[in-house]
Amino acid sequence: MSNKQSNTEWPLWEVFYQPKDGKPFEHAGNVHAPDAEMALQNARDTYARRNEGISIWVVPSDQITASTPEDQGPFFDPANDKPYRHPQFYSVPRVVKKRK
Repeated sequence: MSNKQSNTEWPLWEVFYQPKDGKPFEHAGNVHAPDAEMALQNARDTYARRNEGISIWVVPSDQITASTPEDQGPFFDPANDKPYRHPQFYSVPRVVKKRK
């Protein structure tokens, strides 16, 4: 076995890109890279080949904190006791037209 690192031993980076129309960033996938600069280049080469976006973010996967499906009940339950957050408690003025 070699002492050199293989590509899969490099840190994993999550890739987000912003579409040209200015919409919010979307998760595109992930890449392996030894550092942020290389991760950005790998992300560009992998996820922006057709010039789809205007900006790319790369984030080390081990720096992302997320809830798990097992936490679904306890994590999201506190919102159930705040009915004022639901839109039925707000009225829309007549002057606001519906978008089609």
